[in-house]
Amino acid sequence: MSLIVQKFGGTSVANAERVFNVARIVTDTYKKGNDVVVVVSAQGDTTDDLIDKANEINPNASRREMDMLLASGEQISIALLAMAIQKLGFPVVSLLGWQAGFKTNSTYSAARIKRVETDRLKAELDKHNIVVVAGFQGVNQYGDMTTLGRGGSDTSAVAIAAAMKADKCQIYTDVDGVYTADPRKVPTATKLDAISYDEMLELATLGAQVLNNRSVEMAKKYSVELEVLSSLTNVPGTIVKEATRMEKMLISGVAKDTNVARISVIGVPDEPGTAFKLFSRLSAKDINVDIILQSVGRDGTKDITFTVAAGYLKDALAILNDTFDSAQVIYDEDVAKVSIVGAGMETHAGVASKMFEALYSAQINIQMIATSEIKVSVLIAREDADRAVRAIHNAFFPEN
Repeated sequence: MSLIVQKFGGTSVANAERVFNVARIVTDTYKKGNDVVVVVSAQGDTTDDLIDKANEINPNASRREMDMLLASGEQISIALLAMAIQKLGFPVVSLLGWQAGFKTNSTYSAARIKRVETDRLKAELDKHNIVVVAGFQGVNQYGDMTTLGRGGSDTSAVAIAAAMKADKCQIYTDVDGVYTADPRKVPTATKLDAISYDEMLELATLGAQVLNNRSVEMAKKYSVELEVLSSLTNVPGTIVKEATRMEKMLISGVAKDTNVARISVIGVPDEPGTAFKLFSRLSAKDINVDIILQSVGRDGTKDITFTVAAGYLKDALAILNDTFDSAQVIYDEDVAKVSIVGAGMETHAGVASKMFEALYSAQINIQMIATSEIKVSVLIAREDADRAVRAIHNAFFPEN
């Protein structure tokens, strides 16, 4: 007997027909003699609708109250899925995050999982129940509901798989695997049979929306084998696992991220400690910085340009204006980050130049560049993002 953790996203349970489709997938797995824990997201656009409702009442609502509101979306979906499984004649119980043992810190709207206490989960499985768990949520030390942030249900599923030492964690979504690019934007994109944790983590961090980056990071840490597959088609998906020693593709994929803002701080003091002063204050407010460019000092000053997630732009600007009295702070929200990822880049020269040539041929200007052993990222105008992804993909994956 195996323990299988299955996670279904909002599109997979968007309406009654799809809820019953998920119920059949789950019960088919159960009928094969497996223990099954199912993690479910809120239906369709429920989370966005709840955010809109909150904004109608109070656009500046506290993160704690937003968590209380947003956690309700998953409560609806787990109850409906449990009802569907009951109707098919199978034993089932639905659990909220706190009932399933999710203990988190107190960072409302972006909580981190401290541990998963598995006693209740094990007790329900011992009763031969299918267990349906609300993803995206937990409880902090004060007994308050917390949410894990966008994509948090992926992280919930992997956390259960790690804590319960599950045999497999299947992430069901609206695409049937991990592709070399978004197949909805690039018709020639190819599905990958397998991808390494490191490559998937980079793609997820850089804007690929198939998996949440925190879930991949956790899967790698605890050696949880993931399978990404579609709830709408009965075909094999993509396995995410440890890298093999076999010869690798030059790159595994092209990703874009439009949730980006560029900030430039012009005329900061050209002296030791300036960068530390700037970035430590951003870090203290949990604002992650990505691409960084610093100019050569001149006339006792220098310029520092970097990117942050668009949702943190307002907070970052407030910090910078309080930190530097004399410097000028400017920003641009109409940008996007386009990246290539691949472990094969480590042993092949000329990958970056091939990417730059593709952008040049498409007459797309590069604003900033960042590289690592397995990725190259560029910042460009947002309006050019889709065109850039297609141009780069065609360069590395010719249609023939």
